[in-house]
Amino acid sequence: MKLAVVICTYNPDLKILSMVFKSLQEQTIAMCDWRLIIVDNKSTFTLKDHIDLSWHPDHLIVRENKVGLLNARITGYKLAEDELIIFVDDDNQLQKDYLKIALDFHLKHPQIGSFGGKSLPVYEKTPPQWFHKAGISLGCQDHGESLIISEYHLVDFTIIEYPFFAPIGTGMVVTKAAMRTYINDIKGNKERLRLGRSGDSLYSGEDNDMNLTFIKKGFEIAYVPELVVNHIIPKKRIKVDYLSRMSYNSSKSWTKLLYSHQLHSLKAIPKWTVPLRKAKAWIVYEAWKSPLNYIRWRGACGTFEALSQLHE
Repeated sequence: MKLAVVICTYNPDLKILSMVFKSLQEQTIAMCDWRLIIVDNKSTFTLKDHIDLSWHPDHLIVRENKVGLLNARITGYKLAEDELIIFVDDDNQLQKDYLKIALDFHLKHPQIGSFGGKSLPVYEKTPPQWFHKAGISLGCQDHGESLIISEYHLVDFTIIEYPFFAPIGTGMVVTKAAMRTYINDIKGNKERLRLGRSGDSLYSGEDNDMNLTFIKKGFEIAYVPELVVNHIIPKKRIKVDYLSRMSYNSSKSWTKLLYSHQLHSLKAIPKWTVPLRKAKAWIVYEAWKSPLNYIRWRGACGTFEALSQLHE
């Protein structure tokens, strides 16, 4: 059995991307056992003119002109001829046994539709002390050393709450069967199709939507601690402007995601109340006092915007 590594990218940092490729070249699994697929999601430059993949005997570079991470992932899914797909971001350095561990785990647990492991941050610049209080993961997670499988959080495949250990997009491993059910499930659903990244947008609900759908369709999900990826965090991603945008967009997409899966206790609000709620929240959060307070206020604003759009 073989697997496919799919890298979906938009205007990547070529220096960081070369580090991603280096980690793939160092994988312990033989290159003949996996395929490399690069999906250029309408970058402003022609990516294939700037990268050299001659080191891999089975690689493919395609351009997906329909903007959006989901569109790029679907393209990668269609091109993958293998049962197992590993989505690697363009700033992920997989530890050298990542592909082997993923394949071995799948062969032992074919019923698991998606799984991931530790995503450890590698900061280009040390973040300020308040950063870790902001509650923004930036695609990183570490849930310890124990294997966790979703069956313990289900009642007849009914979701009680969103599993805290669910795999994130960073190094997410999915089976083609699970991905097929997700793609079929979201057809024609414009709101769910807009949950993920698109160009410079910082929406981030797509991975969560995938996991919830997999569970509803009868697949298990898992956290596999032996899987480790180093996630490179450029200094621009710990700036207040970026984090406030991330807080706003992630809160907005998260609220819409939970609502679409009937996991949200909040109710829709009238649009005309949004400016008033934002103004009140500005005072409640004391948004003017610190970057952390401002970022939290922006998160509240994203939630208000989402709640005002639930019935559109």
